[in-house]
Amino acid sequence: MSSPWIRRFHPAPQAATRLVCFPHAGGSATYYFQASQALSPEVDVLAIQYPGRQDRLAEPCITDISTLADRITEELAPWTDRPLTLFGHSMGSAIAYEVALRLERRGTVPLGLFASGRRAPSVVRDGYVHLGSDEDLLAELKRLSGTDAQVLADEALLRMVLPTLRGDYHAIETYRPAPAPPLSCPVVALSGDDDPVVELDEVALWERHTSASFRMRVFAGGHFFVDGHLPAITREIREHIATANAR
Repeated sequence: MSSPWIRRFHPAPQAATRLVCFPHAGGSATYYFQASQALSPEVDVLAIQYPGRQDRLAEPCITDISTLADRITEELAPWTDRPLTLFGHSMGSAIAYEVALRLERRGTVPLGLFASGRRAPSVVRDGYVHLGSDEDLLAELKRLSGTDAQVLADEALLRMVLPTLRGDYHAIETYRPAPAPPLSCPVVALSGDDDPVVELDEVALWERHTSASFRMRVFAGGHFFVDGHLPAITREIREHIATANAR
């Protein structure tokens, strides 16, 4: 099942379940290479590759979260023969949530949604980074510490990355979730205790978006706390899947 939208770095055809990973703004599927390595072969990890980056650089970015979710849901249809768990970080959490809603409408209830580094959909805040200058975008990158220092120092690389980043910021900053019933799947919200863009009380409001169980875990770190806690987070995912699958 080949698709430009899906990367499968460590195929695990014998795995009982799959984990679908959604990158942050400006991010790509390779952000989840190490998580895939850690979870395989127990879990078959699929990482989403949005247009406008890496091998899809020539394609225009999709600057609307709802459209992205529609397309990704279609691409995931052939992979729903096994239970899916969704994991998103930052912008990826919003997309994962929208995909979960669409999957449930089609009769596929995920084993769970991991929402990392993102306030609940019920918390709407205006954002203007996508309207700013290239310098404004760079300042935001440095503030969040989510981009390799080598990239920030390489002007040619930056020129390639900035249009994609601006498109992604347009998507997430103009995202206004449509009214929707709570998800039927459990939600696990993850956050850094020193995140400059997400308040812990905003993360806790993810509980309103599920009729199943809710759990919140706070880690030491900023917006990209995931990078420093990958073993603990992959353990959390593995244990959640094992418990949910046993039910």
